Amino acid sequence: MSERPRSPVDPRAELPEIDVREHGAKRGDVEQAMDRRLFMQLLVFTAPTGVDTQRFADAFRAAFDENSKLVGTVYADANDPRGFALLTWSEHPEFFVDEVRPIFRRELLRDLTLRPEMTMLGRTYAGGYEQNLAFWLLDRPIDTVSNPEWGWHVWYPLRRIGAFERLPDGEKRSILGEHGLIGRAYGAKDLAHDIRLACHGLDANDNEFVIGLIGPNLHPLSHVVQSMRKTVQTSQYMQHMGPFFVGRVLFQKR
Repeated sequence: MSERPRSPVDPRAELPEIDVREHGAKRGDVEQAMDRRLFMQLLVFTAPTGVDTQRFADAFRAAFDENSKLVGTVYADANDPRGFALLTWSEHPEFFVDEVRPIFRRELLRDLTLRPEMTMLGRTYAGGYEQNLAFWLLDRPIDTVSNPEWGWHVWYPLRRIGAFERLPDGEKRSILGEHGLIGRAYGAKDLAHDIRLACHGLDANDNEFVIGLIGPNLHPLSHVVQSMRKTVQTSQYMQHMGPFFVGRVLFQKR
């Protein structure tokens, strides 16, 4: 059987334009665009039985004290009495390999069992409306997770169904606007503050976004998730959310 002839590619066809920069709102006539963003990674662990969990907390603190480049947050896992989590961030993804990875060669920390299904890695991104693009991409996420008054953090990944991406841009903006309005209402009352990260191609389970909910109390973080259920995005276009990590801050360094 002869091979089916292939359609020739027109060598004169122009390649699509690729722009990997993040874009914010215009300032007057000046476009805001920058090729910088912050990466954030959450690693979740369970400590072995038979060892006082306080020793693991002390080992994390010692690793931060001894490495001046290491920044992040260490959590007690609210759903695992022997659980810990480490949130770190950097503009440079090499940081997670060069600075974070080596601390797990240390005594005690090397004995922690990673829960890979809970690992989350994402990058900050812009929606095109940000008045101060650099602050939104680089500073706001760190300010949010490092606020000493906001000791409860919830992290989870999500994936929307493909039909959402096929909607007209105006309809997508309306759907996202409904979702965002609820989030801003919680933030205005200091009940819950969000961090949104894109994780396309970075997540082992092909999730698209990582969400962080940060606040002084836990119940409003649960309440905002409940309130979001009725939005068009969640009720009609959400394929999957979770697993959810619920952590209480043990200590931080920024």
